[in-house]
Amino acid sequence: MGLLTLLTDFGYRDHYVAALRARLWALAPGLPVVDITHGIEPFNVPHAAHVLGAVFRDFPAGTVHVVGVCDHGSGPTPAWQAALFQGHYFVLADNGLLALLCDGPPEQLVALPAASSPSPTRDVLLPAAVALTQGAALTDLGPEIADYHRINNFQVRMQDNRLTGHVVHVDHYGNLVTNISRAAVEVVGRERPFTVHFGRQIVREFQPHFSAAVPGEAVTVFNSQNYLCLGICEGNAAELLGLHFDSQVDVRFSVDS
Repeated sequence: MGLLTLLTDFGYRDHYVAALRARLWALAPGLPVVDITHGIEPFNVPHAAHVLGAVFRDFPAGTVHVVGVCDHGSGPTPAWQAALFQGHYFVLADNGLLALLCDGPPEQLVALPAASSPSPTRDVLLPAAVALTQGAALTDLGPEIADYHRINNFQVRMQDNRLTGHVVHVDHYGNLVTNISRAAVEVVGRERPFTVHFGRQIVREFQPHFSAAVPGEAVTVFNSQNYLCLGICEGNAAELLGLHFDSQVDVRFSVDS
């Protein structure tokens, strides 16, 4: 029996997560389940893609990830899918999350049967996911397809002396995660002096962690996924600087002489 994870925007105040757990217990008693989070911002597909993308590779290959965010999919006709990507299975609505997660087509994609349900995550996605944990092939769940809803990823603009990216996630502490990678900084920067510009702040060095700066001071670090993150030591950068998802961030390098 495989491992299953849950990631939803259901929150923690209502009975919705317990209903998922109850259905899982009925379908597969003893199935190992990990709750990644149920605190995704309601209907925020990019937020879900960021959180899932940051952690799914830490699970063993073959893990089945159930995503219950915007779970009726995109458009007037509900659609649900199961996909294989980098050795992991994903069971989710056709809402654009797969495009953000994979940044290209998955290795295999099937359509799940249409159904009428007030809770598609519970009634459509969970049975498919449990079948995968029990050894079913993707093609046992539905026909292979190639088309799926696409949302464009934010792209980093790379110039000779400048990188322009965006905030793609605001974490629990108000730290701002960007789409600017360490590799992009190294390629464009070529070890030149730099400044990071976000909101009213200018930072001239990267720190190993957020607490390396003086309390109240702006700080930039690379996270465990090697993406540039911005924060205020012991403060909430998003609130203090008025920055949010999609806010622009620049890394500017000194001009070669």
